[in-house]
Amino acid sequence: MKSILFFCAFLLAYFCANAQEGSPLILGFEETMSSEILGQKRAVLIHIPTSNGGNKIKDRGRYPVIYLLDGSDNFNSVVSIVEHMEESSLCPPTIVIGIVHTDRLSELTTGTEKEFPNFIGSGDKFMSFVEKELIPYVDATYPTTTYRTLIGHSVGGLTVVNTLLHNPSLFNSYVSLDGALWWSDQKVVKEAKIILPGRTYKGKKLFMAMANRLERGVDTLSVQKDTSNTTSLIRSNIAIIKELTRNKKNELRFKYKFYEDDNHSSVRLIGEYDALRFVYDFYKLKIYDSELQDPKFNLESLLTTHYKRVSEQMGYTIKPSESQVNNLGYQMLRTKQFKKSEALFKLNVVNNPSSANCYDSLGDFYLETGSKTKAIENFKKALTLQVIPETKVKLEALLNDKKNSK
Repeated sequence: MKSILFFCAFLLAYFCANAQEGSPLILGFEETMSSEILGQKRAVLIHIPTSNGGNKIKDRGRYPVIYLLDGSDNFNSVVSIVEHMEESSLCPPTIVIGIVHTDRLSELTTGTEKEFPNFIGSGDKFMSFVEKELIPYVDATYPTTTYRTLIGHSVGGLTVVNTLLHNPSLFNSYVSLDGALWWSDQKVVKEAKIILPGRTYKGKKLFMAMANRLERGVDTLSVQKDTSNTTSLIRSNIAIIKELTRNKKNELRFKYKFYEDDNHSSVRLIGEYDALRFVYDFYKLKIYDSELQDPKFNLESLLTTHYKRVSEQMGYTIKPSESQVNNLGYQMLRTKQFKKSEALFKLNVVNNPSSANCYDSLGDFYLETGSKTKAIENFKKALTLQVIPETKVKLEALLNDKKNSK
């Protein structure tokens, strides 16, 4: 039922995008671009964070990007996951680019495969399009940052691992979901044995998901002795996991998971979620209740230190979200921890100088603590940035009180 609802929502978004260009959408919209490398026009599905109004305005923030292979199948689920994670403060707002394939098998494989006579994959050409045309187009058109993630399932997972081995600088994080690493007589596994020991992957991440394709009574240890084609996918994944485990000195941050209760198709959704939790495992801010209740605990310092570490991981400056700091500020105000509350509201003003809401909140603090002159000053400042009816009412009440007291 949920997949049907997602699909219907996407169709609605698609038709709205064609009927009214630039209108805010929940999931995303389709856009077509020309490719000289591929010699054709290509469709891509695009999601801009809901917190940015779903549009491409660059002065409202810049965001990391997920490039999603098999976009037609995976776009809805990944968009839903990142929106949920953002709302739960588990990841930053994120752009999702779903690539729609014209010849999936050709674009996501390289070389030959004995099961497909006279077939030669064009994966190198396709990834050249991604690197030299798609990414530059997205960066020029949308509010992006330099942090990129590549996600692929099945032969898309093969493309992910191929890219990590041969062009690791293109993305920061790589996600292979039950990758078809058996392709071309496990060519990618053989290449990994040569490449992994001599290359540095500092700052890079790889998540691998494996579905359960095993017969009754067979486990991930005993299957390695099998030689049949039916187990080639899981055996090739296990083989490359062994190579990754042997080469820890290359500094690649690597995690894999075997999903005992999922098959090749169902592993996508749960694997996407677990992968993105791993990709952004540094993002969540942990605050204990004891710290919130301790008047001496410096929440402002905790926020500053945490987001400094997050910025180091992302490669650019990230500040705490306006809503996160605002909520903490009001929480401290309600519990009469005025020093903490004032510091948080002031931090929000410094980080978001063009936000009327931040000045309104600081005005609320001064109103609550009896500093009416400062409250008036901040309410006036808020109204110069945006007309907020509530702010106007509070300011008028304060000015009337001031006038009547004379």
